[in-house]
This record gives sequence, structure tokens and C-alpha cells, in this order.
Amino acid sequence: MAVIDSQGRLFGKINILDIGAGLIILFTLIGIFVFPGATTSVAQTTKPVEVEVVVRVAAQNVNTLFKPGEQTKIIIRNQPAGALKIKEVKELPDTVFVPMDGGKGTYIPDPRPEVALSKNMILTLSGNAQIRDDGPVISNNKIKIGTPIELEGFSYSFANLNVRDIRILD
Repeated sequence: MAVIDSQGRLFGKINILDIGAGLIILFTLIGIFVFPGATTSVAQTTKPVEVEVVVRVAAQNVNTLFKPGEQTKIIIRNQPAGALKIKEVKELPDTVFVPMDGGKGTYIPDPRPEVALSKNMILTLSGNAQIRDDGPVISNNKIKIGTPIELEGFSYSFANLNVRDIRILD
């Protein structure tokens, strides 16, 4: 009796093609479960961040416009990125430089009447961001100094703003 007969069966019982297919399936399963390969996910950590934005407000009641503790919606590079909490609102003084004798000078409040129609403010926004190798990410949007950002609330919408500073808190 031959080991392989004329029909391709081993010892007249099992077909060689069936054995080959079974070995391929077995090696595939071993490859999947024993050696799964590198994962595609990158380890990411979430940390609190603070983002500073300079806003020029053309309104009369700027003191009630931004309230610390409230939320403001943000849009990063024309992509909605959720909301951040307003941590601090700091009004910047409108001053002009006046040169003096001897090459020195001083700053005085801007005397122009149109200055009263607007205010410059620094908003400090706080929230959580994923910290990746290439910087912080808020809602799948990278955020860095100079990143275009928009703020939107119940009674305001400010576009064409840029991130002034970003701090990762520990």
C-alpha cells in the first residue's frame, strides 16, 4: 500500500489538499493570537491646559460679556472643538507712548474718544487636552500658539482670533 494513492489521499483516508488547508488555517490562527503585532494606538495622556486668547471687544458692557466660571464654545481651524471654561478675564489698558526729553518716554491713557468704543481683553480658558508627542490636542484638533480659534457664546461670536499662549498643567 502506497503512502499517497492515485487520488491524492494520504494512506487512502485524508486528502493532501485538506491537510494543507488545515495547516494554513492553524498557522493563521497562531499568527493572529500568539503574535498580534504592533498596535496602532499611540499612548496618550489627558492633562489640564490653559489657553490664552486676546479679544478686541467692540461693546459697551464688556464686564458682563465674559464671566469667569462660564463655558464658551471654541472652534479650532473651522472645526467645532467643544467648550472650555473661562478661567480669567483681564482687561488690557489702552495707552499711548509719549516721548520725553532725553530719549525717554512714558505711557499715558489713550485720549482719543473712539477708544471708549472697544476694549482689549486677555481670556484664559481652561479644559483638558490629550498630550501627544507633537503637542496638545483638544477634540482631535491640534492647538498651538498662533492657531486660529473662534469663541462663541450666547451673546457673542468672535472669529479671527489666535492662541496667544498655551500652558500644560501638571
